[in-house]
Amino acid sequence: MSHRSATSRPLRLIHLLSLTALAAAAAGAVASDGSSEPTGKTAQIASTTPAPQRFVIRGTSIFDQSDGEQVFLRGVGYSPYVPGETPLQGAAPADDDRWADHFEHLAELGVDYLHVFPQLMPAGFFAALDKTDLAYGQDVWLHGNAEDFLDEGFLASTLAQIKAVIDHTYAVGRPRRLVLFSIGDELSAQSVTTTNARHPGQHDYQGKHLRVTGRTATEVALARLIDAAMDYELSRYGQRHLYCHTSWTHIGPVADRPDLEVTAKDVLLPDMGDLYCLNVYTYARGVVTSAPGSVTGTPYQGYLEELLAQVSKPVLITQVGLSTSPIAPKPWVQGWGGHGVADVPEQFRSLWRDARTAKGKEKLAGLVFFELHDEWWKSGEYPEDSAHHEEQDPEEWFGLYEIGEDKRLTPKGDIPGTVRELFAEP
Repeated sequence: MSHRSATSRPLRLIHLLSLTALAAAAAGAVASDGSSEPTGKTAQIASTTPAPQRFVIRGTSIFDQSDGEQVFLRGVGYSPYVPGETPLQGAAPADDDRWADHFEHLAELGVDYLHVFPQLMPAGFFAALDKTDLAYGQDVWLHGNAEDFLDEGFLASTLAQIKAVIDHTYAVGRPRRLVLFSIGDELSAQSVTTTNARHPGQHDYQGKHLRVTGRTATEVALARLIDAAMDYELSRYGQRHLYCHTSWTHIGPVADRPDLEVTAKDVLLPDMGDLYCLNVYTYARGVVTSAPGSVTGTPYQGYLEELLAQVSKPVLITQVGLSTSPIAPKPWVQGWGGHGVADVPEQFRSLWRDARTAKGKEKLAGLVFFELHDEWWKSGEYPEDSAHHEEQDPEEWFGLYEIGEDKRLTPKGDIPGTVRELFAEP
C-alpha cells in the first residue's frame, strides 16, 4: 500500500448492507414474553453522503485512492503508555523521546497500520509518524459499561467526546493518514441487554447520513453516534473518514453459538458504518465453539469463515493476540494469559494461516496484532497499578515487546520476528 499524497475526487457511494441468515435469525428471534422481534436488520449510508477522500470502500474491500491499490492492513494496536502512566483519568501519553524507540521497532515489524487507542495523541507522535509511510486508525472510547446506551445524557456526553477527538485529528493529527474512526469498543453484554430491555420499541433510526431498521436499542444508539460523528466531520471539515464500531465475539455477530453472553434477540450486528471492525481472539466465546475451518481445521478459521459468509462489507480484525502473563488466573478460560514466550510464534503463524486461507478471505481488509508493548496500568484496580507489572493480570502482558527499566522496548523472544515474517508475506 502506498501512502504518497494525492488529490482525489470524492466518490458518492451507497452501502446497502445485506442481511445474512444468522443475523436475520437473531433479529427474528422470539422474545421471552412471546412477542416477535422485528425481522430483517438493515443499515444504509445515504447516497448523498460523500465517501472519504483517500481510503474508500469498494464492494467488500478497502482501497487507497492515492495509488488505486486494494488494502490489506498489517497492523498493531498502539497504546504507548509506559510504567507510571495511565489513561484512566483521561491523560494522554507524555510527549517525550519514546517515539524514536517505538517507531524503530514498528519499522522492524513491517507494519503499515497503527490502531491507536489514546484519543488525544501528542504532537510528537505525529511528527514521528510523518517520517514513515504508516496509516492509522483512531479508536474513540466510550463507556462500555454504561447503564443505558440510549440515554440522552449518555449520548450527548459521548458525542461531545467524539467531536473533541475529531477536532484533535484536524488540529494536531494527520487526516490524510487516517483510515477510520472506531466509535466504541467491546460493549459489555450486561449493558447491551439492559439497554435493549429499557427500550423495547426502539428498532429504527433515520439520520442525516445513516438509516437503520429492525435493530436493537443498542444498535440504534451506535447508529445515532456514528451518524452524528459523520455529520460533524463533514459539516466542520468538509470531508469524512471511514467509520465503524469495534465489537467482540462474545455478543455477536455470529449468533448461532451456545456460549455467547447475550440471548439471540440481543446479538449485536456491528454494521452501522462503512466496515465491520471486530476483535477476534482465539480463546474467545463464539470462537472456541466454532466448527473446524475448511483448510486449517481450527475453530478460529471456522469462526472467520462463518462471519465472512454473512457479511457484505469488509472486515478488519482489530485485535488478536496472546498474553504472556506468568499466571493464567482463570483456568476455566483457557488461553487468557499464561502463554510461554517461546510458544507464541507458532500460534501467531497458525492464526495468520487461518485468516489468509479462510474461505471468503477476499472480504478481510486486515489483521491487527494486539499490541506493540505491555501496558502496566491495566486493569487499573488501584491507584499504583501503573507502577507494577502484575503477574496475575493477563491484560498487562499482551505486548510483542516488554518494557525495560529504562522504559525502552525489549523484544519478547521471537515474537516480533515472527510478526515481521508474517507481514512480509503477500
